Amino acid sequence: MGVIAQGRSHLFWQSIHAGAIAAARETGVEIQWNAPTSETDYAGQLQIMNAMINQRLDAIAVAPIDKRAMVGVVERAMRAGIPVIIFDTGVDTDLFVARIATGNYAGGRLAGERMGQILDGKGKVLMLACQPGAASTIAREQGFEDVLREKFPGLRIADKRFGMSDFAKSLAVAENMLTAHPDADGMFASNETGSVGAAQALKARRSQTRLVGFDWSPTLLEDLRSGVIDSLVVQDPFRIGYEAVKAAVLKLNGGNPVKIQNLPARLVTRENLNDPDVQRQLNPDLKKYLP
Repeated sequence: MGVIAQGRSHLFWQSIHAGAIAAARETGVEIQWNAPTSETDYAGQLQIMNAMINQRLDAIAVAPIDKRAMVGVVERAMRAGIPVIIFDTGVDTDLFVARIATGNYAGGRLAGERMGQILDGKGKVLMLACQPGAASTIAREQGFEDVLREKFPGLRIADKRFGMSDFAKSLAVAENMLTAHPDADGMFASNETGSVGAAQALKARRSQTRLVGFDWSPTLLEDLRSGVIDSLVVQDPFRIGYEAVKAAVLKLNGGNPVKIQNLPARLVTRENLNDPDVQRQLNPDLKKYLP
């Protein structure tokens, strides 16, 4: 079966790859892993998926870069009798077998609750969003905005800009927002690249703006330990990859996977960072699975 991520370089996708291999070893299936070089290259992702359909692979699991652009190819695979599992993000069609992802809207609400708590419900907040069309991060951003509107009317979103899932772009956008709003009390970044860019900008300025990020990496965990980052809402990418392959195998064996599987996000702070269950989630044994 094929497994198509949005990118290759980030630890998040490597962890998903490892989880997919773990499930493949457990179930005895072979996986063909691929991804475009850039998380914005939906044309490249379309090419990869079309090639897998033409190969007549038994099943395909895909994390759509764009929820609209990938509709046609997902539906093409399903019509060709190839079960499609959607993972990590969403797609604007119901014609798929199962979707396994973090509960992104709930994760965004978790970030909003934390922001309201650490700022005592008042102040100016900046949002470093990911990119238009990315269903998972759109849901996080919506959840964050909804909580502020519903529960913390004293918190105002003063600026919202896109980092386009790129480290350098996210850093530049964060710097520009902090220049425009040097008195910002808080900042929310909705993915790994945004969180890294925001943290770098805050460190360079020695800013006291409180940062709530989404996703994690060794760099982000160091910034959490040092106090640059207040907290991180983290996913379990190893489990996402594992469950995506398991759902495909269940379907191929005549079963019916649960259509929508939302995995809970977790808020990680300096206080709980060293808890054993948090450490297990943050440090999957990638060397055991990846070449």
